[in-house]
Amino acid sequence: MVKNLKILLAEDDPNLGMILKSYLEARGYLTELCDNGLKALNLFKKQHFDFCIIDVMMPVKDGFTLAKEIKMLSKKVPMMFLTAKSMQDDVIEGLKIGVDDYMTKPFSMEELLLRMNAILKRTYEGNDENDNNVYKIGVFTFDYNRQVLIKDKSEQKLTSKEADLLRLLYKNKNNILDRTEALMQVWGNDSYFNARSMDVYMTKLRKHLKPDPSIEIINIHGKGFKLFINKSGTK
Repeated sequence: MVKNLKILLAEDDPNLGMILKSYLEARGYLTELCDNGLKALNLFKKQHFDFCIIDVMMPVKDGFTLAKEIKMLSKKVPMMFLTAKSMQDDVIEGLKIGVDDYMTKPFSMEELLLRMNAILKRTYEGNDENDNNVYKIGVFTFDYNRQVLIKDKSEQKLTSKEADLLRLLYKNKNNILDRTEALMQVWGNDSYFNARSMDVYMTKLRKHLKPDPSIEIINIHGKGFKLFINKSGTK
């Protein structure tokens, strides 16, 4: 577990909010609970937070608006959405904003903690074997540990899912990355909803890589994706 980190929890359901706050604090996380998006944003401006858990449907300021405004203040801070099962399109919108993961209600507290810890570990702990996690992709340098794509002196921050997918694509460069394999490795299951989420992330990765015309992420119908690099550097 990544220790001594502070969590901003934005949840308007008082029962769920208090249960989740107590659960996280019992496991060593300092947790601040806000019952609407405006309070959460104001608190984020005043204090440092390492992780945000945001309910999509909240009064005063909804989860989408809150996430966008937090990202404007801090691009690095990881986020997780809490959403209803009937709000799948909302989750897709959240992924476009840059939210790292989501949990659909009702959810397992243990699963939420596992997912959160995985994101925190990727974001803050990194890996001592840095040489094994820095890749040359065309004109870009991809630092998986830091979750950034670097071109010249400009850095593009990636979400944890984007970083995971880009590393999988690179390791299978110029070959087909099986769609089901990618879903299982990054999401843990190959559900239709996760497949839609992956398509959103692939679109975002294409946009990030667009400045280099020698790089292309190709959709192989019925099979998966291929990272085609016409002139690539070596790792």
